[in-house]
Amino acid sequence: MKIGDQVRFLNEIGGGRVAGFQGKNIVLVEDEDGFQVPMLMTEVVVVGDEDYGTGHMVEVKASAGKKVQKTEQNKADQTTPDPSYSGGETITFKAKPVERKGGERLSAYLAFVPMDMKELTQTRFESYLVNDSNYYMRYVYMTGENNAWTVRAEGELEPNTKEYLEEFGREDLNGLEHCCVQLIAYKREKTFLLKPTVNAQINVDTVKFYKLHAFRENDFFEQPALIYTIIENDVQKIKI
Repeated sequence: MKIGDQVRFLNEIGGGRVAGFQGKNIVLVEDEDGFQVPMLMTEVVVVGDEDYGTGHMVEVKASAGKKVQKTEQNKADQTTPDPSYSGGETITFKAKPVERKGGERLSAYLAFVPMDMKELTQTRFESYLVNDSNYYMRYVYMTGENNAWTVRAEGELEPNTKEYLEEFGREDLNGLEHCCVQLIAYKREKTFLLKPTVNAQINVDTVKFYKLHAFRENDFFEQPALIYTIIENDVQKIKI
């Protein structure tokens, strides 16, 4: 398997072109819209040229229902040996995030997605942070009780992507009622407009996790989700 190969996913619908690698076991699959998703090499197979449609991606407008490993692509270069190269050296590849028209204003969302919508009374849930802008976002996701806060996830979110935060069950809902998302937005290797930092404390209505209509169709997942708007078009919707 090498950069440029067409692949399909073994355990779900979709596929695309190999855009790069992360470490020895992760392949970055790019769909026709330019979005990339890290997949285990054991979960993809090389095929001929095909039209895969949108596929199941880590990025915005992708499906959930599957744990997505943090890529942390900006902490280390993606490297892999190319079988067609006989020089014996390791080829280094780093894909640049794709910017889109209309993405210069910050929009970010906290999303909760049922793992099995058909079994809402028994299913577990996954939480995601969605970055619908052309900016990188350094984020911290916390939950609090009184004045005591606990970090549940932190990292860097690339432009126009979403990131899996954690999986939880209804037995964990009481600990999620009061959460906070802090964001710092910036761009790499180019000038940009300075954006204010975001400090949004969200009161999660845990009763909604028992109501089917609370999970709605949206632009970021192929299935209904409970979504809280943190900031949209540079306007922070949730404040301290």
